[in-house]
Amino acid sequence: MTRITVDPITRIEGHLRIDVEVNDGKVTKSWSSGQMWRGIEQILVGRDPREAWTYTQRFCGVCTTVHAITSVRAVENALQMEVPVNAQLVRNIIQTAHAIQDHIVHFYHLSAVDWVDVVSALSADPKEASKLAESLSDWSLNGVHEMKAVQDRLKTFVGSGQLGPFASGYWGHPAMKLPPEVNLLAVAHYLQALDVQNYANKIVAVLGGKSPHIQNVAVGGVSNSIGHDAPSVLNIERLMLIKGFIDKLEPFVKSAYITDVPAIGAFYLDWTGYGGGVTNYLSVPDCPQDSKGTKFDLVGGYVDNGDLASYKPITTFNDKYFRDGVAESAKHSWYEGDKALHPFKGETEPQYTDFQDDGQYSWVKAPTFYGKRCEVGPLANVLVSVAAGDKRYKKYLDQAVGTIKAVSQNPDIPLSALNSTIGRHAARAVRCAVMIDTLRDQWQKLVDNIGTGDTDTFNRPEFPKGTIEGVGFHEAPRGTLSHWVVIEDGKIKNYQAVVPSTWNAGPRDADDQIGPYEASLMDNPVADPEKPLEVLRTVHSFDPCIACAIHMVDTEEQEIVRVKAL
Repeated sequence: MTRITVDPITRIEGHLRIDVEVNDGKVTKSWSSGQMWRGIEQILVGRDPREAWTYTQRFCGVCTTVHAITSVRAVENALQMEVPVNAQLVRNIIQTAHAIQDHIVHFYHLSAVDWVDVVSALSADPKEASKLAESLSDWSLNGVHEMKAVQDRLKTFVGSGQLGPFASGYWGHPAMKLPPEVNLLAVAHYLQALDVQNYANKIVAVLGGKSPHIQNVAVGGVSNSIGHDAPSVLNIERLMLIKGFIDKLEPFVKSAYITDVPAIGAFYLDWTGYGGGVTNYLSVPDCPQDSKGTKFDLVGGYVDNGDLASYKPITTFNDKYFRDGVAESAKHSWYEGDKALHPFKGETEPQYTDFQDDGQYSWVKAPTFYGKRCEVGPLANVLVSVAAGDKRYKKYLDQAVGTIKAVSQNPDIPLSALNSTIGRHAARAVRCAVMIDTLRDQWQKLVDNIGTGDTDTFNRPEFPKGTIEGVGFHEAPRGTLSHWVVIEDGKIKNYQAVVPSTWNAGPRDADDQIGPYEASLMDNPVADPEKPLEVLRTVHSFDPCIACAIHMVDTEEQEIVRVKAL
């Protein structure tokens, strides 16, 4: 038996430690450990609920807009407020643009190098790489000139004794299988994606005031005033600017991303047999279309044990099925208490013990849905949406599967193949394509609604005496995100955030059930314990964002860092 500790896992947000035991080349036991403590919940106690979104948005430097929007939804739910349709649509545009940017960056810049041998691209034939690319899609930057220019840039990196952003990779690892031409194609799109993803960020900044950490949301709506002439309001000029950015995003997502992932995956079909783990899937509806949060453009629900026929819908912001089903355990986390608690009763009192294999070993809690561990994220979102009969998801899923079949020349790719490490990447590409269509649709609905003469964007909240409770949820890029708030006499009494990486990265729960990261690693191959590429592949497929699930604290109360504004 060999014990492997990867600490920290790189190319993610936050500090994550993964431990595995390997016997006969396969993982037989695993631990997922968040290595910092989150203390935002305590900071919020006693504060004005209208301020909560400004704090929770600082959980992370990546998942920013998602916490702002989810936080105001939680307070609005507690107040049973109506939110103007224009405000809903502005939020929808922000969140879908953010999702697109996040998905592009995750595959190309955080995970692709787990599968793509960058050094191998140096021996590729640019003409053959271009020919392959053009046979797969009509992306305009697949020409020979682009492929040769990328190869020349790589040669410059290597000739200078460094690989720039591609340094420290497991190049030449026996688990790498792509031909040189496919590697060159992937590197070319890696570089092009750096430019493309910025258009999504610009959409967020135009509406949100800045990115990251938007400034325009408020309990009751958004601060964007709608007008015609004044330069400081949301007018037709800004709306057309946003449309221009959508027009630049769409070709890359639909001609490069949705093709690259299944084309690369076709060379790694064996990885459809690894990384399945927990096959209970949870997703929530999103993109509300009315002021009451009862109609959504995107569906949500729960699928049990990978059986799409078991689908149960989640339909509104007041859905009792979702509201009653969530609990969190801290039995194996560095907090006081070992019972599973509903978030309205949640506690976040730190109790550090050092890493204990059979005891407490993570700052992340362990959520359950009606007592079961669940995977959340694009894979859950795609499977739930397909189970619900959403034709948009089926369209792009069929396209992706068609590419895999064509490249691999394997006609038998079952839906169950998605329950895997490589399947998560395919699902994320499918979701990104759906997000592009959704972004364009929400933009059009905003323009049309303004055209009716409706310019309302905000309703003022009023807080009653006594105690009220609310939950806000959002299908974030990494999956189901929910904020839970208890308000007493207009002040926050309790606040809990159950984030996607809490669902996926959580340790063993109150019943000692392992979480999705841990379960997905079981039986993974490990060819070289000194270079555990396979462990990284599976963990990266979830797109970990651990800063949302934990927060840093220095128990010695020493200064950690000092920032000076010049």
